[in-house]
Amino acid sequence: MKTIRLLYPDYLSGGLDTYYFGANLLAHIVPQNANQPLLKVELDPPDGKKHNVTDGVYAKKDVLAGIKKANEVLASSAPDKIITIGGNCIVSFAPFDYLHSKYENMGIIWIDAHPDVSTAKGGYPNAHAMVLGSLMGGGDSSISALMKSQKFQPNEILYIGLQGLHDYQANFLDNIGVDYRVQTETFLSEDEIRQFASHFNHIAVHLDIDVLDAALFHSTYFANKDLVGDGSGSGRMTIEQLSHVLRCITESADVVGLTIAEYLPFDEEKLHNMLAEINIFRE
Repeated sequence: MKTIRLLYPDYLSGGLDTYYFGANLLAHIVPQNANQPLLKVELDPPDGKKHNVTDGVYAKKDVLAGIKKANEVLASSAPDKIITIGGNCIVSFAPFDYLHSKYENMGIIWIDAHPDVSTAKGGYPNAHAMVLGSLMGGGDSSISALMKSQKFQPNEILYIGLQGLHDYQANFLDNIGVDYRVQTETFLSEDEIRQFASHFNHIAVHLDIDVLDAALFHSTYFANKDLVGDGSGSGRMTIEQLSHVLRCITESADVVGLTIAEYLPFDEEKLHNMLAEINIFRE
């Protein structure tokens, strides 16, 4: 079985340059394994320029170009399993679609405070909030059009850590038929996770770091008080709870895809920028 690590530092889909820095730092944080080659989706680094919103999507041309580049990397490397290091949540689109074309009976476990089923018409232009909806054939039609495999079905999705929804998000999930539960008080039980996994031969896991409680883990979007996004709130999980969930999944299923997304090390980025202004580092 060939496992690759896909470094995909997309930041434009989230409208925040720190995603690029966070992805590249995360590549050094994950446990090292010489048997898992690190491949990179080559994206232009942040340059401070603003991009236009086209058809309701911020930096649409560049976002689509990034997905196409990811598709090319996956097609040429032909992996059996993919660890995706993001970047924001859009980075799961190409790997999960690729794996779906390889493994017919595959489910998705989406560990996230948010459902990521926004649409281009919803008023929030950042495509990272559209990714799972697009994998189910909704979200944004131009993103869904890049799929190589069939769309995911509502019964192939399990949310863990989901917090309060906007009305349009709840309407999308209700209309398409996803069985979900808002988990503001208690998270899904181990039995519920195992029961879902038992229906599939293979599982892809999307881990959005913002499922963690921003008061306890500070490298997440909601730890930065200057950011408001689409008005959603922070996750509620502790590291210990998340660790338990991940162990439960990996012990219960053949995990062929794992995405780690939305890691935002704001303090580390500030330290980096400060040191970059010191002459000795530039001599």
